[in-house]
Amino acid sequence: MNELLSELFFLFQRLGWLDVLDILLVTAIFFFLLTLVRGTQAVVLLRGMILLIIGITILTSLLNLPAFSWLLRTTLPALLIAIPVIFAPEIRRALERLGRAGAIFTATSATGEIEQRIDAICSAAQRLIDHRHGAIIVIEREVQLEEYIETGVALDAKLSAELLLQIFYINTPLHDGAAIIRDSRVAAAACVLPLSSSGTLSRSPERQMGLRHRAALGISEVSDAVAVVVSEERGIISVAHNGRMIRRLDQSRLRNILIAFYRPRPPRMLPGWLESVLSRFARFGTRAA
Repeated sequence: MNELLSELFFLFQRLGWLDVLDILLVTAIFFFLLTLVRGTQAVVLLRGMILLIIGITILTSLLNLPAFSWLLRTTLPALLIAIPVIFAPEIRRALERLGRAGAIFTATSATGEIEQRIDAICSAAQRLIDHRHGAIIVIEREVQLEEYIETGVALDAKLSAELLLQIFYINTPLHDGAAIIRDSRVAAAACVLPLSSSGTLSRSPERQMGLRHRAALGISEVSDAVAVVVSEERGIISVAHNGRMIRRLDQSRLRNILIAFYRPRPPRMLPGWLESVLSRFARFGTRAA
């Protein structure tokens, strides 16, 4: 024990500010990667890989296994190539989130125009719930959804609650699919969206959610769009954004959420978690003074 403490003390004595910066950068990278894969199927794969690496390290350090060690050295390059292939969807999603960090709705829109959009969407969602008609309404943000608009029927019509009700009226030609809203207009209806590949819905207590919810999550995973889902079976409203879904909303809560998405946010000079840490240190310093 004394030898271990002396070695640790020796290491801390040789630790410079560059070493501290190096450790912090590596820690930040691992924290960022773990945050990205949290709540996805990649967590199970990552847990299995960590357990495998720990077991291999223990075996090779405690036992003299030359053949096994040679096999590991030989297969390590192939494993490093396989990891990006296995985690390809998560890596792609992470880069997309990083590229659109801080994205907001168009800030140049007038406040009255934004309120009209929100009122139309909320009113249509509530009336669809009352009539037990299903719907999926996708609100385009900074990432263009042109490839998904092309899969549907082009409308380019002024957004209104009555238009959305007519689109999603049961057994009409446009009701089966998504309506995509661009600015204050309905760009297209009956659009085909990508299904979610994260497995979020399959692990939820309510696994019977259908294709609308999976499509809403899917479009939120590949873009910065906000998807409003109306369930005809359960009579509830859900909102999907950034690969996450908020469920069991009423008209007032839906309005508050959409207002929060439309509200312009001031640009951040530092990441949110770092700003939180610095603010806590500032409050602690104020109390100490």
